[in-house]
Amino acid sequence: MILLSPEWAALLYLVAAVCFILALQGLGKPASARRGNLIGAAGALVAVVTVFLSSKIDNLPWILATIVVGAAIAAPVSRRVKMTQMPQLVALFNGVGGGAAALVALLELSHSSSPWSALAVAFTVLVGAVSFSGSCITFAKLQELMPTRPIVFPGQPVVLGLVLAGALVSGGFVVATGSFVAVLVLLALGLATGVLLVLPVGGADVPIVISLLNAFTGLTVAASGLVLGNILLLVAGTLVGASGTILTRAMASAMGRSVTGIIFGAFKGGSTAGSTTVSDRPVRSSSAEDVAILLGYAQRVIVVPGYGLAVAQAQHTMAELAETLEAKGIEVVYGIHPVAGRMPGHMNVLLAEANVPYEKLLEMDEVNPQFKTADVALVVGANDVVNPAAKTTPGSPIYGMPILDVAAARQVVFLKRSMRPGFAGIENELLYEPQTTLLFGDAKDSLAKVLTAVKNI
Repeated sequence: MILLSPEWAALLYLVAAVCFILALQGLGKPASARRGNLIGAAGALVAVVTVFLSSKIDNLPWILATIVVGAAIAAPVSRRVKMTQMPQLVALFNGVGGGAAALVALLELSHSSSPWSALAVAFTVLVGAVSFSGSCITFAKLQELMPTRPIVFPGQPVVLGLVLAGALVSGGFVVATGSFVAVLVLLALGLATGVLLVLPVGGADVPIVISLLNAFTGLTVAASGLVLGNILLLVAGTLVGASGTILTRAMASAMGRSVTGIIFGAFKGGSTAGSTTVSDRPVRSSSAEDVAILLGYAQRVIVVPGYGLAVAQAQHTMAELAETLEAKGIEVVYGIHPVAGRMPGHMNVLLAEANVPYEKLLEMDEVNPQFKTADVALVVGANDVVNPAAKTTPGSPIYGMPILDVAAARQVVFLKRSMRPGFAGIENELLYEPQTTLLFGDAKDSLAKVLTAVKNI
């Protein structure tokens, strides 16, 4: 039974589209991100309800049962997932979206009435399959279910080229003949393409590939809108594709790398790769009490949070330490690198959980000139984003990546679990400089000890 006229349905779709645009605008800043997320969710709800009320739907019990099962799985997973695992969750969500779009297009092939609609089907199946399989590989890498290093084999570029050529030929057959066998071959080749594209990507480049695949998923959703004749899907997919593309370029720029270099860099040895190599060179380590004295008698402290802070869930302890120092008249700010952690905004969200004021979170361009005025730069679980090799070592995997200039501070304190290199797999020469002190241990435990010692000064 149809309860909404086409006019009302079109109006509600317009409302949903406006919500999606406002959501993206809100997500552009940490202070408005929560509101933007809620607006986007409201827009999605309006869109789904409109579909139910304006269409004659077959198999309604099966559809409702599927929604219930999906919600029963998603709700507890989303509540229990750790902030450090959020990129993996995003990768899975993104992959499911691409896979769903590919399946919808696959089923709609029999309804294609023109070469243009068949072309939209072929595009959606190919790119959706690439997004699905590629996202699965990024999930496995970030979850350490497989090696995070680039995985390459002899002749891999040739194999990738042949698979892509086969996909284009299969797509041509789909457009020309509407063959279901051809579209199944296209689906299989798309899945293979996604795997072959992401396997050579390693270490710190994986989050950028997640963003790129997210843009791919947006394009498949937009193409699905063409296949189904749904303007809202076209608008929503275009927004996701455009925003994903912008984010990918911004992340690549923040790392001083090109998108093509990230995807194909491993073929010539240029992709960042995880490593377990540990140096036996001597460093200056210290106790929590000594670090507390450095902090307690400083006038200005810049905190540089990284993935180690997120893993240890140490943001609340860090915030309490900062408040304690400020109570003693010490200025404390936070230097945030665009790709600190595993995704843009990762550190902002963590510190917002601990009620750190947004005005104390300084972006890289703003905070870098201030390091020379800092008595102490406190690096909590970061490594690659402060590694001077990005400026001094041509040929390094991170060479050219903009970094936080912590070396300009009078004293540098690293809180590290071990001497293991960062995700890029290279040593940080700053660890061996005379102004650098290391405090080994879990970030949360180390900060708690430093906090206790600072209170006793």
